[in-house]
Amino acid sequence: MGELPARVILSQCEIVQGEPSDFIPTVFAGGFGTRRAERLAGGLAERIVAGGYPAALERLAGRRRATRYLDFIENLIQRDVRDLASIRSLETMPRLIAAVATHTASLFNLASLAAPFHVSRNTIHAYFTLLERLFLVERVSPWHSNRLSRIVKSPKMHMGDTGLACALIGVDAPGFAADRTLLGQLLETFVYQELLRQASCLEGPYSFFHYRDRDGVEVDHVIEQGTSLVAGVEVKAAAPVHPADFRGLRNLKVAAGGRFASGVVLYDVEISAGFGDSMYAVPVRALWETL
Repeated sequence: MGELPARVILSQCEIVQGEPSDFIPTVFAGGFGTRRAERLAGGLAERIVAGGYPAALERLAGRRRATRYLDFIENLIQRDVRDLASIRSLETMPRLIAAVATHTASLFNLASLAAPFHVSRNTIHAYFTLLERLFLVERVSPWHSNRLSRIVKSPKMHMGDTGLACALIGVDAPGFAADRTLLGQLLETFVYQELLRQASCLEGPYSFFHYRDRDGVEVDHVIEQGTSLVAGVEVKAAAPVHPADFRGLRNLKVAAGGRFASGVVLYDVEISAGFGDSMYAVPVRALWETL
């Protein structure tokens, strides 16, 4: 059976239209106007489950595609993990990857992550770092400025691909109807990975962070364009959007001062609209489509 190249993962704009998206440049230009777009509805869950590995996307959706992802993990552990490091408890690795998948888009907490395993925290941290080297998981640092004194300094962790995460968790698109919390987590990771893949095709440079203060006010994705501009993207699985959904973005604007470009709440509804003060509610499909 063939393998899935760990570093070749397609963005949605490559899958859908075969060309780069203008979403990130539009975020920094503050160019979102009022417009309508058809909802993705169940199609959004299907995109999350499908992921971006080309070899998996060649398979029919459902069990065959999920099996492709699981075979990839098994082959990777048996070959690359053995090559990269001396792993005493090889059976721990698939369980650790599955644990990260279940908690994707959560704050990285080594104690909680290590709790189910009968190995030391240092060992789990070493294993997690190895998974990062294999591009299976990522840590996203917190964004901060001199104006912030109450930020949460823990990084967030994201799976490297939502298709892989869904296969490990054992969830399919219809299954999200029964677990909206899991949908919210995977949608946040889905958006993060899409932004990251798109940014790799732009001149940039772009850097990605998250923001969360000790009161629980947060912004899912903070993007810096060089050292001059800052923008925020908040992800919402539910609809509609309310002014309160911009609380974190407005805090980010205050902290960033004159560097703030715009704040965007992504959600799956038909209307793109401005909320004042460089804040916008935008359909999630605008990530990869020109609306």
